[in-house]
Amino acid sequence: MTPRERILAAVQHRETDRLPIDCGAMRSTGIQAIAYHRLKQHLGIHTGHTRVYDIIQQLAEPEEFYLEQFGIDAINAGREFPAEWKPWVLPDGSPCEVQATLTLCQEDGDWLAAGANGLARARMIGGSTYFSQDHWPLMRDDWQDELAALPQLMAATCWGGLAEPIYAGGLGEENLQRISAHVQQLRATSDRAIMIAFGANLFEWASYLRRMDNFLMDISTKPAAADALLDKLVEAHMAGLDRLLPALGDNVDLIQLGDDLGTQKGPFFSVAMFRRFFKPRYRTIIERIRRHNPKVIVFLHSCGSIYDYIPDLIEVGFQVLNPVQIGAKNMDPERLKREFGRDVTFWGGGCDTQHVLSRGTPAEVRDHVRRNIDILAPGGGFVFNQVHNILAEVPPENVIAMYEAARS
Repeated sequence: MTPRERILAAVQHRETDRLPIDCGAMRSTGIQAIAYHRLKQHLGIHTGHTRVYDIIQQLAEPEEFYLEQFGIDAINAGREFPAEWKPWVLPDGSPCEVQATLTLCQEDGDWLAAGANGLARARMIGGSTYFSQDHWPLMRDDWQDELAALPQLMAATCWGGLAEPIYAGGLGEENLQRISAHVQQLRATSDRAIMIAFGANLFEWASYLRRMDNFLMDISTKPAAADALLDKLVEAHMAGLDRLLPALGDNVDLIQLGDDLGTQKGPFFSVAMFRRFFKPRYRTIIERIRRHNPKVIVFLHSCGSIYDYIPDLIEVGFQVLNPVQIGAKNMDPERLKREFGRDVTFWGGGCDTQHVLSRGTPAEVRDHVRRNIDILAPGGGFVFNQVHNILAEVPPENVIAMYEAARS
């Protein structure tokens, strides 16, 4: 099988010639730049570059040697997207490249990042390895009066304004032409499955705008206000899909949506509240995707304990779940495979990044990975990926052990 055939077969719940593997096809399946640079040094690779395409999480774009050596079958549609880059230094002193449109400066031991529009900004606290949001545009008491300007407000958040290169130019006509030409080129030159991020987040976007504590109070005590914000978000997402999907044609295989619906110990909301505020809106978004492209695979990234929502997520049309946070409550891989393995593909869950990949020995990593593969792989419906990104503290020996176990 080609890598693309392998991924598509797995999602169709057919067993493949070997286990399909991903690293970096979207912004929660990759590797932090510090870990990437350290891995290259460990392997004796001193050519190429460590290019940080996601400054917030400081994710490296895997180079071709990485894709080949570890058998990676899927890539991000934004891979090698034409952009200008400039040198920067990672928190551990390692060299890297970042988008030239970013403004990065230090203040009292922290790093501040600002996007090209000058509005979006984020802060990396000294000693950490990622940026965090420090501005919420809808924090004022009269925030509902500002909903008419929602697209501009979204661009003022770090997640909207510090975008990965493919979206740094927005969805205006000029950038859509660049995106269209780029995905055509990827399809013509790569036999890997191609995933494009769109997001269409609801809970997350509302939290980026209002701040999470405020929005959780909104849906509990001001449901009409929450509805107004969520409806405007759906409207914005639909307008974006109507522009993006025709430009993509049939050149991408998966479209990635995202919403972190769970905590470590349980879901954020009751099932009744999920069905009241989110389920029908997800259905509306997926129906719009299907109208433009009936074949594209709809992928959901949702961290945490989301077991309670999985039947509803399947019902509205999500075909792939990621990152499969097996260390969270009720996310035991055996239970997930037994109850939902025929109806959804698990893209992740291959290695616990919180405890095993970061703190275990290489032998412990191999044993852990093999156990999870034995559970999740039979009958297809599984793409190997660690739970979320490989973080900075993960030893290169453990990264290699993880992929060796998956490849064997």
